[in-house]
Amino acid sequence: MSEITAPLRAAPATSEFRVGWPVVLACFCTATFAWGFGFYGLSVYFADLHASRGWPTSLIASATTLYYLAGGLLLLWIHRAFTRLGPRLLLVCGAAILGVGAIGLTRARLPWELYVWAIVMATGWAATTTTALAMTLALWFEHRRGLALSLALNGASAGGFTVAPLLARVAQALGLERAVPLLVLIALAFLLPILITGVRNAPTIGADRPALGGQYAALRSPHVWSIAAPFALALAAQVGFIVHQMAFLLPHLGTLGAANAVAATAIAAAGGRLAMAPLIDRMNQRIASAASFAAQAAGLGLMLTVPDQPAPLYVGSVLFGLSVGNVITLPALIVQREFDAASFGQVIGLVSMVGYTTLAFGPTLLGLAHDIAGSYAAAVALCIALQLSAALMVLVGKPRHG
Repeated sequence: MSEITAPLRAAPATSEFRVGWPVVLACFCTATFAWGFGFYGLSVYFADLHASRGWPTSLIASATTLYYLAGGLLLLWIHRAFTRLGPRLLLVCGAAILGVGAIGLTRARLPWELYVWAIVMATGWAATTTTALAMTLALWFEHRRGLALSLALNGASAGGFTVAPLLARVAQALGLERAVPLLVLIALAFLLPILITGVRNAPTIGADRPALGGQYAALRSPHVWSIAAPFALALAAQVGFIVHQMAFLLPHLGTLGAANAVAATAIAAAGGRLAMAPLIDRMNQRIASAASFAAQAAGLGLMLTVPDQPAPLYVGSVLFGLSVGNVITLPALIVQREFDAASFGQVIGLVSMVGYTTLAFGPTLLGLAHDIAGSYAAAVALCIALQLSAALMVLVGKPRHG
């Protein structure tokens, strides 16, 4: 029995949370920090940089694409870093690097600096988001890993509720260059002690580090692609729509109404993840994934077919949002169920890499569809097509284990 799997087998399902709840809390706080400063915060940074520096939107959008591409490619090495550093040091270093990158990004004076700091931020993002959190929780949870991961990733929604609005308010009062360092340092002052004390007594995991060549070989596996491909399409549609949601709704709902619909989507994301959390370990997770993709397609379809009525736009935003969190959570759970424990970190890293490098182009793809067609109808229809394709692909994928 390897040291990495020993704590899993020693703890029955009923006792996993008694032992592992501090790790769930630490991962929740990490997700709040990572998504707050590294996902939702991007719109705050780039809006201010556009206004204060006068840089064109295309320049800022290209930095966003570089950020997600770099973050996705770096996931190829996250399992190696996790194996060498251990979960506590990886998460601590990742949070610190992400915070430093956010501070540097908001102080960029020349376009090339924007790209450099985007890569620094991407390094921290890769070390603090879904892949790193899933690998960390896998050391303490086996039977209730789905519930643990769902609870931890609610921190992503919390980052949208707390960090991003706070960034906008403090930046308005103090300016972005003062607001970001202040809030990053305060957040790290809370997060780092929680990580140091919560992610404690981690097992020694140096014995089963895979070769990088093995990772590239895994990319040729149809089984890996039966998970990676559908979730990549779904994430491209999901992130693409979220980026364009405000612009799509603005002509129909006005500024306040569109903002309320976006907030309803974020709240629904947290609610959907919480509702599925107690059941997710006992569900057929491929069917749950297909249902999530189809629900998002239905929500988009409702908004597309009745765009001039406020109620369908709000209901569609909520229906779309209910699956946002689960689309992020489910890949790790399918990998856990269909691959052996020794392959978990390697495969989820690959699946996440494919997902993040694909979603990097989602906002640009929808923007091109909008510009070519002259309206958002084509862009939303493209999202629906991607979601339905993902639902079909995840259902026809053949799991390796019965």
